[in-house]
Amino acid sequence: MNFQNFFQSLISWFISHGIKIIIILFVAWLAVRISKAFISRLIKTLIEKSREIVKDAKTQEQRAKTLSKIFIYSLKIAIWTIAILMILPEFGVNVAPLLAGAGLVGLAIGMGARNLIQDYLSGLFILFEDQYRVGEEVEIGGRKGKVVDLALRQTVIKDSQGAIHYISNGQIKSASNLSRR
Repeated sequence: MNFQNFFQSLISWFISHGIKIIIILFVAWLAVRISKAFISRLIKTLIEKSREIVKDAKTQEQRAKTLSKIFIYSLKIAIWTIAILMILPEFGVNVAPLLAGAGLVGLAIGMGARNLIQDYLSGLFILFEDQYRVGEEVEIGGRKGKVVDLALRQTVIKDSQGAIHYISNGQIKSASNLSRR
């Protein structure tokens, strides 16, 4: 195979497959950008509508930031996963066995990862019930401190001595919010 044939086959492949890949990547990137803006606005609107319950603007901003971060991250993972699954066939990879295998692995992980699922569900309830937010003083499991990070899986607090505590949301049996006295 000479250089000219290789170059022609490369151009042919790019015309038939490369353009599709570029379009898929662009659409995925655009979908992430649009969804970020949409989710941020939606959450901000929902938080503003709940102004009767919480009148503190800083508190509302913290809550919106926390919820936006979690929903945007989850949606970003979903969009890029779909994009990759759409690109793989362009390289000749059959995704049907991958999807079937992923389903079986997901089922096995779901049965074996009960604690992880419990952490995520507890994290959702903490966020939806607005029990505490990033920046608030809390006491969780006998540890007092300021919430540094709040995600679906864990809550991170920093105590008065500067120690960082990572607490799985599924392990939280009771939490005291010291900022809302």
